[in-house]
Amino acid sequence: MLGNIFRLSLPLILAQFINVLYNIVDRVYIGRLPGASAAALTGLGVAFPVITAITAFSYLVGTGGAPLCSIERGRGNMEKAGRIMGNSFLMTLVMGVLLTVVGFLIKDPLLYALGASRDTFGYANDYLSIYLLGTVCVMITLSMNGFINCQGFAGTGMCTVLIGAVINIILDPVFIFGFHMGVKGAAVATVISQTVSALWVVFFLRGKKTLLKLQRRYMKPDFGCMKEILALGLSGFIMAATNCAVQVVCNVTLQSVGGDVYVGIMTIVNSVREVLSVPSQGFTQGAQPVLGFNYGAREYGRVRTGIKIMSVVCMAYTTVVWIFTMLFPAVFIRLFNGGEELLKLGVPSMRIYFFGFCFMSLQFAGQSVFTALGKAKQAIFFSLLRKAVIVIPLTLWLPSVAGLGAKGVFLAEPISNFIGGTACFVTMLCVVLPELSRGGKRP
Repeated sequence: MLGNIFRLSLPLILAQFINVLYNIVDRVYIGRLPGASAAALTGLGVAFPVITAITAFSYLVGTGGAPLCSIERGRGNMEKAGRIMGNSFLMTLVMGVLLTVVGFLIKDPLLYALGASRDTFGYANDYLSIYLLGTVCVMITLSMNGFINCQGFAGTGMCTVLIGAVINIILDPVFIFGFHMGVKGAAVATVISQTVSALWVVFFLRGKKTLLKLQRRYMKPDFGCMKEILALGLSGFIMAATNCAVQVVCNVTLQSVGGDVYVGIMTIVNSVREVLSVPSQGFTQGAQPVLGFNYGAREYGRVRTGIKIMSVVCMAYTTVVWIFTMLFPAVFIRLFNGGEELLKLGVPSMRIYFFGFCFMSLQFAGQSVFTALGKAKQAIFFSLLRKAVIVIPLTLWLPSVAGLGAKGVFLAEPISNFIGGTACFVTMLCVVLPELSRGGKRP
């Protein structure tokens, strides 16, 4: 059981790590801009909710279309599978163009609303203005790569992310420091890398090796097909959208109670969390097919064993992460910026944010079990519970409690991990284990 989970999870961990590296490398280089590192890093943090929103719309199409395409291919209905892929591509193009236009129309007031100040607006505006030009390519890469994976070409799908990440890592220092473009250079490197990844996806889906080709005749609007895609992709969209909402609330609150420096610190802390969460997320996602297969095969004892293994491994890993972030927070901060002010304020902030990080593993494990056993409603509910119901209200309320100020924003995360993670895991145990004991029959 453990071997099967590791066999499936290791490629996922690698792919997710590459994807996270893709997004974080900009922050690492920008955090080292001579004379403007802290403000530039904060500006990038202000622009990030917009990038997350674009990702959410990509998931709306990708996480809905690719599974439906797999189902129709399994039924032998290649015509409908082709229409699903074609309409997904069509919706991606339309959404990408609309988001680009709307983004440029509301960009300035939006950035100020997201927490930009006079000192950081220029950096946020420089980055976002160029990034928006690549919106269509970003969305093609994120939404259509799933159609490569769902046809069994996992290696090719991983190359989509790897190619973009490598190009971005190479071009970032060239444009940022070599051409002295600063934040604009980081955005240019990102757009170029995403464009290459998008071309890779399109050429493969139209090439000879693919089992199902992306053809023009499949791109005729089929509103029934679009409705199915959007309905299934709604869960992925909601989860990404709540991430965006949390980022916005954190940035705006920190700007009001702590100023630019704390927005920059949150950018660093979120970056560290993204990297350190990859093994847990990859492991739990790798366990999903194993749990789902055994559940379908009515091997309920193996399902229980898999849940135990997944939970123990994740809890052990996140406990180690908690210890490291408590003991060596400055090491993580220096990866992005070595400024004294960021270090002085960032070290205690990171210790607060990561306190009790092991409870995050309960959230990962619980949601993964619900997803693997086809209980998507529970998975969505507990994602919304932790982020929308717990994190956002606490972020708004805690800064005014007992003079916590900016510390209250960082404190919202460990409290939500404890409450949300525990609630999710305990509910999973109370719902799933009795069902497994009854032989999969619901009461």
